[in-house]
Amino acid sequence: MRRIAAALAAALLCASGAVAVPEAGPNQAAIDGDAMPRKLSEFGIFRAGTSEPVDALLGYTLHTPLFSDYAQKQRLIWVPPGKQATLSDDGHIDFPVGSMIVKSFGWPGQNGGRPVETRLLLHRADGWTALPYIWDADGKDATLAIAGRRVPVTFKAPDGAMHSIPYAVPNKNQCKECHSKAGEIVPIGPKAANINFENALDRHDFARFFAEPPISADPMPQWDDPASGTLERRARAYLDVNCGHCHNPQGSASNSGLFLRWTDPKGVSLGIGKRPTAAGRGSGGMEFAIKPGDPDHSFLIYRLESLDPGIAMPELGRSTVHREGVALLRQWIAQMPKDGH
Repeated sequence: MRRIAAALAAALLCASGAVAVPEAGPNQAAIDGDAMPRKLSEFGIFRAGTSEPVDALLGYTLHTPLFSDYAQKQRLIWVPPGKQATLSDDGHIDFPVGSMIVKSFGWPGQNGGRPVETRLLLHRADGWTALPYIWDADGKDATLAIAGRRVPVTFKAPDGAMHSIPYAVPNKNQCKECHSKAGEIVPIGPKAANINFENALDRHDFARFFAEPPISADPMPQWDDPASGTLERRARAYLDVNCGHCHNPQGSASNSGLFLRWTDPKGVSLGIGKRPTAAGRGSGGMEFAIKPGDPDHSFLIYRLESLDPGIAMPELGRSTVHREGVALLRQWIAQMPKDGH
């Protein structure tokens, strides 16, 4: 399937000179400006009075998405006419100034089935700006929540358990904590190894968005689908998406020495046999982040299973434990040989 997708993408890109730009697009002036519009509708992302996006934006999914309290997410990209995104050497997608990344969060049965929150990443002349919007009760528009907010949400998890949580809409500083690379805000979701455009490849304007197909030679599997990859690859994909944006040499958790990106080598820096350096009480008195063959004595698992603010990892973005994700990591650690090789 991915080979077919790559071929289709390449064909589309070859024909890019004849591609027409969609007539109805978002408000480029709002994206480019230095203001923080109070209402989401000022960007022209959604059809008036609805949460239905205009056709000009390009939708995408991820092979393995970030866990956010079981929220369902809608993801959209905009690149201004006359510009294209490119691929960097490390597989990240470089979006030109004027681009916008949109992510909406919602739960079935909550808020009348409409989104609860929509987050924007705007690539302005001075860098990326993150803006969170909370949808109004009537679902016709959303309001800027620059200081963040707690929104009561009730939903059923895959195991049937009901949860009522104070869903945390991040403030501007919290957005930067997760989206930080060398102190600058950057996108963390769309990268060639994890992004999936297969459902959008037949769009007449797909090639307008990209200078080359955003397809990786080593794509991540779907974390919860055994048919998509080995146990180890699925566990590594899960760690990259949920932890790697902070746990890397340029991320906010660089002082931990624990690096969890898809491309990081297997070994001590991945946590295998690694003793705590900056975990504080987050180690739970355990010796290793990952103790091969023993998930019960691996403090990586301990932190993922905790809701204590001083222990829980990730520190932001969840008020529940992702039991299915933790079960995958437990299984991966349990089958590791005791010597870690």
